[in-house]
Amino acid sequence: MDRDQANYLFNVMRLDQGASVTLFNGRDGAWRAEVAERGKRGGALQVAEQTAPQRNPPDLWLLFAPIKKARTDFIVEKAAEMGASRILPVQTEFTNSERIRQDRLQAHAIEAAEQCGGTFVPEVADLARLDRLLSDWPEERQLMFCDEALFDRPSPLTNGDATSSGTGTPWAILIGPEGGFSDAERSRLHALPFAHPVSLGPRILRADTAAVAAMTLWQDRLGDWTAPNSDPVR
Repeated sequence: MDRDQANYLFNVMRLDQGASVTLFNGRDGAWRAEVAERGKRGGALQVAEQTAPQRNPPDLWLLFAPIKKARTDFIVEKAAEMGASRILPVQTEFTNSERIRQDRLQAHAIEAAEQCGGTFVPEVADLARLDRLLSDWPEERQLMFCDEALFDRPSPLTNGDATSSGTGTPWAILIGPEGGFSDAERSRLHALPFAHPVSLGPRILRADTAAVAAMTLWQDRLGDWTAPNSDPVR
């Protein structure tokens, strides 16, 4: 173990030699291990047996415009907990934050996976401009675009008319900045063949609330929350 891992196990959790720990590496499921060596700057674990198979999330990206530090942390944590496979902070025309600490956000994703018993940690990408991402967008990946201007119209994912959907199809969710999308961004998004505008209800939600609401909607309709014997929305 490195210094940070040893500090967490021995000083925060107060584990002693022989204590059991669950390990995962994002590829081989969960494993039970025991503390074999305990030190101030490190330690060693002896792997004993596999306790759970690898559980990967759906092929779902979450794109969001960074906001205040604590609320950005919240978005990353909840995205990891709720099954995003990749987290992409994006710079829009009205994004307030011009930089992020990618390493800190990645650490939050790791902690979230540990706390919810996951076996997969989503990658947190560096901040990128939304217009450039859309220019290089993979054609097969569908985009759920949360548009606060659609409060008075039904949404494809809520009325059952979503196209190119279903389990196994790569998707992404896009959450706008605190100031909303610009008119130019909204027009471009509506014109994209792979974009599906979605309403999140009659009230304009804060960005961190919108991220949780959107992921809940997607997971319930198209993700791995769907019951095994039920047909996904197509």
